[in-house]
Amino acid sequence: MVRKLPKDHRANRFLAALEPDDFTLLEPHLEAVILPRGTVLYEPGDPIRYTYFPHDVIVSLVDVMEDGRLAEVAIFGCEGLFGLLTAFASREAFGRYVVQIPGTASRIPLARLHEAIRTRPALQRLVLAYNEALLAQAYHTVACNAVHTVEARCCRWILSTHDRLNQDTLPSKDSLPLTHQFLAEMLGVQRSTVSPILRGLQMSGLIEQRRGGIDVIDRAGLERGACECYRKIRSRFDKFLSGTHASAGRGSLSKATD
Repeated sequence: MVRKLPKDHRANRFLAALEPDDFTLLEPHLEAVILPRGTVLYEPGDPIRYTYFPHDVIVSLVDVMEDGRLAEVAIFGCEGLFGLLTAFASREAFGRYVVQIPGTASRIPLARLHEAIRTRPALQRLVLAYNEALLAQAYHTVACNAVHTVEARCCRWILSTHDRLNQDTLPSKDSLPLTHQFLAEMLGVQRSTVSPILRGLQMSGLIEQRRGGIDVIDRAGLERGACECYRKIRSRFDKFLSGTHASAGRGSLSKATD
């Protein structure tokens, strides 16, 4: 699939949620970029020069162990941004930012964004709200990895990725271009652990596996199979960033929690 740069930076929901004057201030400094699968944007300790606002790309922040093993700390999609939270003080990445699903994003020089945050109160409030939701995501993810089964965590991860995809850019709105190996790395387990779990989800009619990807068949069923952390994380984004979270309009959870 050939990627095309978007005509509007507001394909990112965070940018779309800005006050018109704040977006007008940032727009001249925004640059649209194409990010292929596997691109490493920052390694631990790298200086952060740009903040990214994903459109349809999905990026994971992973912690890299000395033996090479990985564990996902956070996931970013069109609901938000990355390359800012840790850059307020050290301006260095504390993990690896890697593209898991290719796509496009807008980016802005970090210095320009810092300047705008200092002078624009509404922008500052939205950034702080996003940072709080992101910290809640990391908090719940740590607890989830410690106490919940791999199957429940797998359902949570598939749902979280599904939430953040831009439906208009995919061959199918429920298609996730994910491999068993990549999913295993993000969950911090062996591929041999993930493969039977995915077969079980397929036999239950929740997903359909295909070469190099997964199709979500029964989203409500996946939500029932996921741990409570998925609902807690999503509700945090809905609370602090109403209208920006990519899951808005996908349906089943919002109906279940009304």
